[in-house]
Amino acid sequence: MGTEPDSRQQPDAQAGVSPAALVVGGGISGLLAARELAAAGRRVTVLEATDHWGGCVGSHTVAGLLLDSGAESFATRSTAVAELATELGLAGRIVTPQPGGAWVQLPDGPRELPKTGVLGIPANPWDPEVRRSLGLLGSLRASLDRILPASIGTTAEVTSVSSLVRARMGRRVLDRLVAPVVGGVHSADPGLLDVDMVAPGLRAGLRRHGSLVAAVSAQRRGPTPSGPGTGPTTAQTTAPATAPTQAAKAGSAVAGLEGGMHTLVAALVSDLRARGVALVNGARAERAIRTSDGWRVTADETAYDAGLLIVALDGPAAVGLLQAAVPDLAGKQPAGGPDVRLATLVVDVPELDRRPRGTGILVAPQTPGIEAKALTHATAKWDWLAAAAGPGTHVLRLSYGRIDGSASGTGGPATDNDLLASSLRDASALLGVPIRQEDLIGWDVVRWQGALPFAAVGHKARVAAIRTICARQEGLGIVGGWVAGNGLAAVVADTREQIRSLLS
Repeated sequence: MGTEPDSRQQPDAQAGVSPAALVVGGGISGLLAARELAAAGRRVTVLEATDHWGGCVGSHTVAGLLLDSGAESFATRSTAVAELATELGLAGRIVTPQPGGAWVQLPDGPRELPKTGVLGIPANPWDPEVRRSLGLLGSLRASLDRILPASIGTTAEVTSVSSLVRARMGRRVLDRLVAPVVGGVHSADPGLLDVDMVAPGLRAGLRRHGSLVAAVSAQRRGPTPSGPGTGPTTAQTTAPATAPTQAAKAGSAVAGLEGGMHTLVAALVSDLRARGVALVNGARAERAIRTSDGWRVTADETAYDAGLLIVALDGPAAVGLLQAAVPDLAGKQPAGGPDVRLATLVVDVPELDRRPRGTGILVAPQTPGIEAKALTHATAKWDWLAAAAGPGTHVLRLSYGRIDGSASGTGGPATDNDLLASSLRDASALLGVPIRQEDLIGWDVVRWQGALPFAAVGHKARVAAIRTICARQEGLGIVGGWVAGNGLAAVVADTREQIRSLLS
C-alpha cells in the first residue's frame, strides 16, 4: 500500500531502437493494432482485462459444437477482412452462406427480405419482394425518391436514418424494411442513429447520383479496396445480425470462415506470439499518464511504460482511461452501446431441414408477441456447420435488447431461464415450427454489455473531435468499433489506417 507500482516494461532508450508500444484492449482492433506495430519493428505488449481474446469475435461450445458467440460473418463490400484472413493463412477457409435469403417478420406476417438493399433501403421499389412488403401504395411512395431534389435529406449537417428514409421514400419503407434491419444490426431505433456513421457514403452518393435508390445501387456494386475511408459497416447489409455480428442477406454481401469467425482470432493470436508480442490477460487498465519518455499505464498495480500507446477499448472506457492525462477529453464520453443478449439453441427438430425462413428472420419493432429482434438459422446459413451438426440437428441464434429512446427500453428477458423460455416461444413463432424444451440438445446465453458501438446522431462529430484531441498527443492512438463503425470490415480497415498514420 502506498508504494509505486512495479514497472514491467521500460521504453527503449538507446539510439536506433524503436520505442516500445502498448495496446490496451484485446479485441480485434487491439490485436490487429499489435500486429501492425510488431510488423513495423516495435516491441509490443497487449493488455486485456478478461481471460479471452477477440472481444465480440468469440466462441463457446454448445452441445459439443464449437460455435461463434458473437460475430459470425463479415461484409464483403470491402476487401479488408479477406485480405487479413489471407495474410493469416485462412484464404482457403473463406466461405459464402447459403443463397436462401432472409425474411422479415411484420405485424401482418412474414415476408422474404429484398435481396438488394443497403440498411434495408431498397435499390428498386418495384422489385416483387419489395412490393410484397410495401404494397402498391408503399412502392409508389418510395418511387417518388427518383424525382425528388437531391437536396432533400442531404443539406443538414447531421441526420438520422429515419429522417433520411422517411423524407425520401416514406414511412412504410422505414417501418417495414429499414427498422427491422437497423434493429437487427445495430440494436437501436433508426431515429437515434446517424446515417453517416451506419451507412457511410450513402448521402454523398445521393448527392452524386441524384436519388437514394441510385445511391443504394452504387454502394452495392462493390467490393471496394480496403484503403483509408473505404471500410463499410454492417449497416450496408440486409439480414439478421444476432448479437454483435456482421450478418447480411445470404449470398449477397457477406462471407464467413469455415469453422467460425473465431478462427480469425486464434490465427491472430498465434501470429502475434510468433512475432514475440507479449499478451497479458486479466490486466484491467486503470490509469494512463504522460511520462518524459511516452506513456505509463497502470493495470492491477503493475505499470507498463511505452513510447506509443494504442487504446482499443469501447468509447466510454477509452475516454475514461485517458481524460486525466488528456484533460481536453473530459466530458466527451460517447454513449455506451446497447446491452445485447444472445441465446443459442441447439435443437433436434428435423422439420427445420427445409429451412422455412431461409438463413434467418428479422423482426419489425411493432410486431406483437415477439421479444427477439432477430433470429439466425445458423445451420441453414453455413454448410460447414450443418455438416458438423448432422441431419435434423439445428443451431438457432436469437438476440434480445434494443435502444428505442423510450424510458422503459426494450432489454428483453432478464435471467438466463427467462431468455430460454422466450427464445423457445419466439423461435417457434418466427420459424413456424414448434420447438419445445424436450427438443433441446444444448443451449447457452452470452451477454454483450455495451459491446456494439452506438452511432447516435452527432456521434460522428464527437468521434472526430476526440480523435483530433488525441492526435495532438504524441504517441497516442485510438481504435475500435466506436470510432470506425460497426462491423469487422470497418474496424480492420480503420485500425490499419490509424496505426500506419501514427507510425508515419
